[in-house]
Amino acid sequence: MKLLVDSGSTKADWIAIDDNGKVLFTTQTLGLNPEVLEKDQIIHRLEEKFDISHNKLKATHLFFYGAGCGTDRMKNHLSEIFEEYFVHAKVVVHEDTYAAVYATTPKDESAIVCILGTGSNCSYFDSKVLHQKVQSLGYIAMDDGSGNRFGRHLIRGYYFNSMPAELAKEFEEEYNVDADYIKHNLYKEANPNAYLATFAKFIIKHKDHPYCKKIIKKELKKFTKNYIMQFENCREVPVHFIGSIAFYLKDELTEILNKYDIKVGNVLRRPIDGLIAYHILNK
Repeated sequence: MKLLVDSGSTKADWIAIDDNGKVLFTTQTLGLNPEVLEKDQIIHRLEEKFDISHNKLKATHLFFYGAGCGTDRMKNHLSEIFEEYFVHAKVVVHEDTYAAVYATTPKDESAIVCILGTGSNCSYFDSKVLHQKVQSLGYIAMDDGSGNRFGRHLIRGYYFNSMPAELAKEFEEEYNVDADYIKHNLYKEANPNAYLATFAKFIIKHKDHPYCKKIIKKELKKFTKNYIMQFENCREVPVHFIGSIAFYLKDELTEILNKYDIKVGNVLRRPIDGLIAYHILNK
C-alpha cells in the first residue's frame, strides 16, 4: 500500500493506493509542517485519523510532499518521524513544490511552478530538476501573496481602523476579533500561519470591494516581482499555480501577470489527484 500525501500548513490530503493505482482510502489531517510543529504534535495528528493509524503497518511506501520541507534538515527530521511511525514503509519526503510540479507540468516540459495557499513558494522546473532562487524564511518574513499575508492585512486594517466601517462590521460578525483571542492563536497555538490564513476567505468573498481589491493587487504584485521575476526566463515558459489563493483569485492573478507579459499556465486548487497519475506512471 502506497500513501501519497500533499500537506500544506493548514491541512494534509492523504490517499492510499495499491500497486495498480486503485484508491483504498482517502482522508485528511491537519497540516504537518515541520517548521512549526513538534514531533509529538505530528504524531498526534496521525493518531487522530483511524484510517492512518489502523493501516500504518500495512504501508510499504510513503511519498510526502509538504510545506516546510524545503531544507535537508527539515526533510530528514520529518523522514525520521515517519520512519518511526510507518515502520515497514520506504519514506520519501519532498517539499510541496514537487507535488505542484508533478500535478501541473506535462512530462519533459519546463515551467515555473508556484504555490499560493496558506503560504507561498515559487520554483523553476527544467523538466528534470527543481531550481529555487528564493529560500523561504517562513511566514513572518516572507510568504507574499499568501493566505496568511492576507489575514495579517485584515487584522491590522481592523485594529488600525483603516478598514471601511461596513466591512469592519461584517468582519467582526464573521470572526472572533477579541484581542486576547487573536493573540492566543498567534502566540500560544500551533500553526499561527494557518490561523492567519483563515481570514483569507473574507478577502476573497469581498475581492471586488475597493479596499480588498487594493490589498489583493498589492500582494500579488509583490509575489510576482519578488518570486516569479527572479527567473530570467519567466516570460519564456508557462507559470503554473497550485493553491486555494491562486484558484479563487485566478482572474486577478492573470490580470497582473499579463501586465508583465508573463503567461499563466495551469491553475489548480490542489495537486493530490495529479499525484495519483504520476505515481501510477512511475511505480
